[in-house]
Amino acid sequence: MNALLEITTTRNNPHVDPSMAMWEWQIPVYLFLGGMVAGMMIIAGYFLFTGRHKESNCSCFFIPIVSVVLLSLGMFALFLDLAHKLYVWRLYTTFQFTSPMSWGAWILILVYPALIANILIKPTKWMTDKLPILLDYSKKMNEHPFLVKNIGIANMILGMMLGAYTGVLLSTLGSRPLWNTSLLWVLFLVSGLSAAAAFVHLFAKNKYESELLAKADNGFLVIELFVFVMIFLGLLSSARPHIEAAHLLLSGAYAPVFWVFVIGIGIIVPLIIQLLAVNHKVSHTAIAPILVIVGGLILRFVIVSAGQFSHWFNAHLH
Repeated sequence: MNALLEITTTRNNPHVDPSMAMWEWQIPVYLFLGGMVAGMMIIAGYFLFTGRHKESNCSCFFIPIVSVVLLSLGMFALFLDLAHKLYVWRLYTTFQFTSPMSWGAWILILVYPALIANILIKPTKWMTDKLPILLDYSKKMNEHPFLVKNIGIANMILGMMLGAYTGVLLSTLGSRPLWNTSLLWVLFLVSGLSAAAAFVHLFAKNKYESELLAKADNGFLVIELFVFVMIFLGLLSSARPHIEAAHLLLSGAYAPVFWVFVIGIGIIVPLIIQLLAVNHKVSHTAIAPILVIVGGLILRFVIVSAGQFSHWFNAHLH
């Protein structure tokens, strides 16, 4: 059984100690890396679609390589948390249309060919030295702009599916009121895009792309704040377990971490810094994107841990 289902049982104890739940690291790390890779695929796909791959220093050349590494690390973290590691292959013997886990398993497999196709557009020198035939593939691919655009579209679509899937999987678990919101997938997708934009902005060699992604990240951060407001409005206007779940973050056990590290350090502070930077009031700095990335990681820890603690049978605990 998938580890993401296993965490919902919380060791069959509805009265979870928040301080202990925060130490469950595999799932939050997987959700964060998967979300950031999803955002990076969307960004790289957009650059391919708009023809930026013609620039020698386009970020779309290093993004897929980093994405393969990060996604593999995320899947390894997920594998470590599996209760029955030897049976993971069974996920790929069937496809259940109504199962988010089944969708996720197959999406993760389809993501790799899309990333590899992106890499082949301009493989690194190390790759071509090891496999000279890659130069021929790259040349043939670049002779067909329509093919490159379609690779970009495939990356964007699969990136959106990957980013949304992580939130959909949690939101379908009605036994956990905090996760049981139709906006969780939007939050995870936007947060992943924000972390990806921050990461690429941090390492981009193309000045235009760096500026563009800093502006885009500002938009993602604002949208993320708006999604949080909508999620809390939905929870606070629902049944008592949902109200108490919302208070876990607003004023309960997880409130200090949520307000200080997720909202304050992860969104508000970098948003202010990047707004000043894109308006040329201050110089661009690595501080803002690093804060965004750290905030995105802590967000997953908080959501997963608080979601485990929220329960229909401990609604009075907060």
